[in-house]
Amino acid sequence: MTLDYSPFLPWPYLAVLTAIVLLIAAFAIWRGMRGAWIRTLAALALLAALANPVLLQEDRDPLSTIVPVIVDRSQSQQTADRMTMTDDALASLKTQLARFPQIEPRFVDVNEDRNSDMPSTRLFEALAASIADVPPSRVGGAIMLTDGEVHDVPGVNQALGFDAPIHGLITGKPNEFDRRIEVIKAPRFGIVNEEQQLMLRVFDDGPSPGGAATVTVRLNGDEIATLQATPGQDTPFSFKVTRGGANVLEFSVAGIPGEVTDANNRAVHIIDGIRQNLRVLLVSGEPHAGERAWRNLLKSDASVDLVHFTILRPPEKQDGTPINELSLIAFPTRELFVDKIKDFDLIIFDRYQDRANVLPMLYYDNIAQYVENGGALLIAAGPEHASPESIAMTPLASVLPAEPTGRMIEQAFYPRLSEQGRKHPVTRGLDGSADEPPHWGRWFRSVDVGRPQGQTVMVGADNHPLLVLNRAGQGRVAMLLSDQGWLWARGFEGGGPHVSLYRRIAHWLMKEPALEEEALTARASGRTLEITRQTIGDAPGDAIVRYPSGRTENLPLTQTEPGLYKAEKRMDEIGLFEIRNGDLTTLAHVGAVDAPEFKAMISTTSALKPITDKSRGLVARVVNNAGTINVPPILPVRGQVRVTDNDRMQIRMTNETVLKGINTLPLFAGFAGVGILLLAFGAMWWREGR
Repeated sequence: MTLDYSPFLPWPYLAVLTAIVLLIAAFAIWRGMRGAWIRTLAALALLAALANPVLLQEDRDPLSTIVPVIVDRSQSQQTADRMTMTDDALASLKTQLARFPQIEPRFVDVNEDRNSDMPSTRLFEALAASIADVPPSRVGGAIMLTDGEVHDVPGVNQALGFDAPIHGLITGKPNEFDRRIEVIKAPRFGIVNEEQQLMLRVFDDGPSPGGAATVTVRLNGDEIATLQATPGQDTPFSFKVTRGGANVLEFSVAGIPGEVTDANNRAVHIIDGIRQNLRVLLVSGEPHAGERAWRNLLKSDASVDLVHFTILRPPEKQDGTPINELSLIAFPTRELFVDKIKDFDLIIFDRYQDRANVLPMLYYDNIAQYVENGGALLIAAGPEHASPESIAMTPLASVLPAEPTGRMIEQAFYPRLSEQGRKHPVTRGLDGSADEPPHWGRWFRSVDVGRPQGQTVMVGADNHPLLVLNRAGQGRVAMLLSDQGWLWARGFEGGGPHVSLYRRIAHWLMKEPALEEEALTARASGRTLEITRQTIGDAPGDAIVRYPSGRTENLPLTQTEPGLYKAEKRMDEIGLFEIRNGDLTTLAHVGAVDAPEFKAMISTTSALKPITDKSRGLVARVVNNAGTINVPPILPVRGQVRVTDNDRMQIRMTNETVLKGINTLPLFAGFAGVGILLLAFGAMWWREGR
């Protein structure tokens, strides 16, 4: 209750009247006038009535004490044991808080920052946001349920914005350990078939069991090495890039029984293979119009080292010209087809026929073995391929995908893509291929062959095979069954995409990953995982994505072009993702490799210890030595928390209240005020009457 005034006259007037009354009263008392004291009291009562004193009574309710409970749901918490501990501890904590109706808990689940490529656990940002609308005096404390891996802990000299204890309830077990692997230093690009070197390191977080770690290395899915790495030390590794384009290196370290998680036991690095110089052997028969098209295409590329073997004068044309006038040097056929054949990336036979045994049969057998051992062979066939001197009649036939029937198809036709060709990355999307007929110039002859092996991606007259692609052993073979591609180069009837077609064929022959007909690739753009599936078959179905935490999800693949299916999704986890579709598997790392949330996975009490000590809170594990949940009890405290209680979580109870209403009682209003005034004046008159 409080006393207030609501004067009938302004205060300055009342002050003047009071001064006059006091002067008169002092003079009367000084002169000893009869009834001076009674008159003074009556005047003061009148002045009090004019001041109108009012008695105020406030109706207030106590406010609740706000206690934010910050629950860590970040990726380091997403292990089976820690999720169970967190849920059980949270349930126990809710039960305790429910016993104190004056405490208002605010539960906040915190994930890592999913908008960042380098996410981290930021519990104190969530704490500040949860009490932004609350006066500091109402905050009784804060409880953080976490594994201790908090990355925004303020310094001990940094203000928290409130004066109350902060408590840390730590999931996980003491003395946890975890093994992980990282690629420390590695090149982004590498020359194909040249030695490359990178540096990797195995880390043992927590009490290490000791001993060397076994690391398995895979390149493009094939195991290439097994290493013994000492934890904590850099381990060098040398390898060769086997192909152009993206090459995926995967490093996996054997797990340790009892470690926190195996989600970080693998690392991946993508290195782009670059062919420094493409060595091509072009073997051509008699000069023809198409030979120049091949030669111009190959010579226009500065990265191509071309060796051109051609027959300018067939052996049957003998006119007695001395040998020393036919050539300056003897052509090194043995060196090319025996000694140095493995040095070539691609061999092209352009309208070549085995006339008069210019090349011994042994050389053809060497070429066939070159293909089966991983080489690339392109046959550009003309009429000679249907003749008895065709190279299909040599040991080279063992790697050729189609056998000629001996007949030439002599009629005009538009080259078209087959059903497989519309899906095959070598021919898919060629300029003009979507039109009917294709927006290309016509050709006028092709070699008739029997039922070919492999994929027929282009067809000619009456749907006869025109371009056939096939694998032979570890190598690849392509057959272009017409010699009239030069018409496109000359622009006949508008020409055609001969440069794109020839280059794609060459790159497919050399196993360019982007041109694989059956391929599954994945890449990360920020936190978005992009999956691409190429196939010349039917719809491949869903992609199965395995998250770093171990859970799996099916992502539907949507067709964007014939034979090309894609899917993308923004991921709520970071780390190494494994993607499967049928028999194909690939890996992709989402987020920064050195993100704090992914690197440290063991629980710890040391991160929160300084700030809890400063605020007189406690840090305790929620699982006791017996393996049961044990949440420290809550202790409400009135006034400031001055000392730390190592066994209980102290909560500073607030003294704040909320005003619901005010009751007013004027002291000189009504009968009471009139009675006081009448009594005062009556006493004055009584004294005067005596």
